Amino acid sequence: MSSSDAKITEAELENDLGPRRVYSTSPSAPSRMPAFASVLAVIAILYFGKDVLLPLAIAVLLTFALAPISSRLRKLGMPRIPAVIVTVVIAFLVLVLFGLVVAGHVAEVAQNLPAYQGNIIAKIRSLQDSGTDSGIVRRLTSVVESVGRELSNAGERPAAPGTGSTPREPVLVEIFAPSRPIETLTSLIGPLLGPIASLGLIIVVVIFMLLEREELRDRFIRLVGYGDLHRTTEAIQEAGSRVARYLLMQLVVNCAYGVPLALGLWAVGIPNPALWGMLAIVLRFVPYIGPVIATVLPLFLAFAVDPGWSLVLWVGAIFLVLELTSNNVIEPWLYGSRTGLSPLAIIVAAIFWAWLWGPVGLVLSTPLTVCLAVLGRYVPQFEFLEVVFGSDPVLDPKERLYQRLLAGDPDEATDYAEEFLEEDYLEDYYGKVAIPALLLAEKDRRRGVLTAEQMEQVFGTAITLVSNLAEIAQEEEQEEEEEEEEQKEKPAAGRPSPPKGGNGDESELPDGRGKTVFCVGGRGPLDDASAAMLAQILQVQGAEVVAARHSDIPNRRAMSLVPKQSNAIVVCFLNEDSARHATILVRRFKRIYPAIRVGAVLWVEDQKERQPPALGEADFVATTLTWAAREALADAPPSLVTPARKIRTRRSSNKTGIAAARSGI
Repeated sequence: MSSSDAKITEAELENDLGPRRVYSTSPSAPSRMPAFASVLAVIAILYFGKDVLLPLAIAVLLTFALAPISSRLRKLGMPRIPAVIVTVVIAFLVLVLFGLVVAGHVAEVAQNLPAYQGNIIAKIRSLQDSGTDSGIVRRLTSVVESVGRELSNAGERPAAPGTGSTPREPVLVEIFAPSRPIETLTSLIGPLLGPIASLGLIIVVVIFMLLEREELRDRFIRLVGYGDLHRTTEAIQEAGSRVARYLLMQLVVNCAYGVPLALGLWAVGIPNPALWGMLAIVLRFVPYIGPVIATVLPLFLAFAVDPGWSLVLWVGAIFLVLELTSNNVIEPWLYGSRTGLSPLAIIVAAIFWAWLWGPVGLVLSTPLTVCLAVLGRYVPQFEFLEVVFGSDPVLDPKERLYQRLLAGDPDEATDYAEEFLEEDYLEDYYGKVAIPALLLAEKDRRRGVLTAEQMEQVFGTAITLVSNLAEIAQEEEQEEEEEEEEQKEKPAAGRPSPPKGGNGDESELPDGRGKTVFCVGGRGPLDDASAAMLAQILQVQGAEVVAARHSDIPNRRAMSLVPKQSNAIVVCFLNEDSARHATILVRRFKRIYPAIRVGAVLWVEDQKERQPPALGEADFVATTLTWAAREALADAPPSLVTPARKIRTRRSSNKTGIAAARSGI
């Protein structure tokens, strides 16, 4: 087929089916299979090599935690080797002493448990008798017991009929072996060899990593980031500071929880209160699961010790007060969200590392995941780790709002707006988030991927959002009025008054009380939404605002909606290429209302007050929300309108000939 035939065919298709919709296509991305295979290989290595890698991981995290202490001792004048040895010896002596104290208390509790057996049985019987008149708990227990008996009887096969022999009962035989001291000693020491060897390996690795910390840092930089020393150095520093800060703050939070817990349990009479306080300090390093275990154990002991129920209630009250205080006061003050991980990421990481390395992996899950998140932030190949685990939003505020507008979810959009408005004003939210979100929608409309129904949905959701923020707008309006009253009272108190005509801070909008502004969209529903946002900002400044849609302009309905006492008319456009259409609308309004200032807003994405295009007879042309509000509330007079050009009617040729013949006569 020739090129001319192809062009003809395309033209015929376009005539029959309409213009083709062009979608933006992203360039072909490289396959992610090698990266996925690498991740699987790393997981396999971590799983099968846990006997070697687990002590190394513990040593690395302890190095992060002890490095600030060693550095502080070196700053005090102690040489490197003594500083490292003193730091490691003190740290491991504290850990060993902690473990010995816990082991002693556990042995004491185990010896005293048989003494609590009577209380436990009595309370269980009281629970069985505390049901309704028919004894629901007792009946359920009997049903379970009967089912168990039936299952056990079904496993026993009866003897074959016709045989008179009875089955013989098995004879119990007890074997006595002579005691061998060497085997007994081996059976006692054997289970301890593994933990002792791992502990010794961890101590040696921590010492050498602290001694050669700078050398290891340089080797890591040379290995993975020699081409970009700045990013690699920043990644190492952030990973070390995050992990060290997390471990230190978590230790402080746990101690602030465990010490009051031990004192409270001692006050109410729980045996071995120091044990439960120390266990709470350790178990709270395990996310989500550890605090539950630390709570259940003392509650069970209170259940076993006290014949009544008062001790259980007291212990529950202690845990409730400590949890509320720790979660709402201590953790936000000392700890906060400094790990940089989302709550869901912490839970998923805990499940993954517990499956990979068992209970120790559960304790190490948060620090290890912090290191992975930092790696994803600074290494492009692992960016997905930051997206998956990080706590920072992966979408810009304008993109999040646009996604909510597309989904037709004004409630979530309002929640995001209220979070933003806790620190900023409504003008900042509309100028930095809402208008840029509408500009994203306008880009999609121009690309042909946004249908008319979707545009109406975006408009409806945006209008609902503006309506939901009306209460905040009223609060800001009241604040503006209070500030105006305070400024009026200051000169009366003897303070110098500002000069007349001065605008004060240029970032502040002028007072709009006593002024009326008419806002209208230019060409589509998205323009109408931007006009509604501008109208609400003008209302915050005290102005009376009337908003209209673009559909009201062609049938001259908008002309009748404009109040006669209006001070300004503002036409809003999200498309920068709409200058010609804006010129026509501005000219039309100027012809009808020559005594009113008429301007246009051509929204831009970068929010900079750059030089806008000239629109002929427009009194002002703005590109940002602040600029548009300032011009709409200005006291400048409207520009003079050039008189309308008279339209001459051309006479026909036959009438001209007749007139000439008559003049000749």
